[in-house]
Amino acid sequence: MAGWLPHIYDVAMKPLEKTRFEKIRADLVRKAQGKVLEIGFGTGANFRYYRNVERVDAIEPNPAMGKQGVKRIKKSRIPIHLYQAKAEQLPFADNSFDSVVATLVFCTIPEPERALQEIRRVSKPGAKLLLFEHVKMDQKMMGKTQEALTPIWKKLCDGCHLNRNTLGLLKNSGWDIQKVTSHYGGLFLTIECRNPF
Repeated sequence: MAGWLPHIYDVAMKPLEKTRFEKIRADLVRKAQGKVLEIGFGTGANFRYYRNVERVDAIEPNPAMGKQGVKRIKKSRIPIHLYQAKAEQLPFADNSFDSVVATLVFCTIPEPERALQEIRRVSKPGAKLLLFEHVKMDQKMMGKTQEALTPIWKKLCDGCHLNRNTLGLLKNSGWDIQKVTSHYGGLFLTIECRNPF
């Protein structure tokens, strides 16, 4: 299924991106500083929002998505370097990054706990982790619906888990969670964390 998703992703996301998503992404990404790692750059939707950063090293495991992302580098104001890599096995040295950005990607990572360990490894002490993710909702009925839909959804949407508890994963992985903002009734969260010293 991964073959068709990169081609329709931008079209499917356009109505959302043109509404509040665009502002949420822009506000979050502009908090990144210094040397930045972007996890799962997809079609490069975040590239145009980077401002006061030294450079961005961006990973994406899906080569078809990566091809779409290359087109958006031209709109960026800062150097962006792309890598075909997985979040669970990052090709970077320890303590390399001042900020890490991940938007709408943790739902698809097969081993999110391992990815969070790797992100901590390559992040400097005190580095920011900035996320915008859809998550399992606290509302009981909605949460059950997400659980029921996840098996088929994963097959159709490149491994996306509707029922992932990303906030819980962050708490268990040792990140210092500083700010959580709920969007669309708790279906989406922006989460700002720091790598503790």
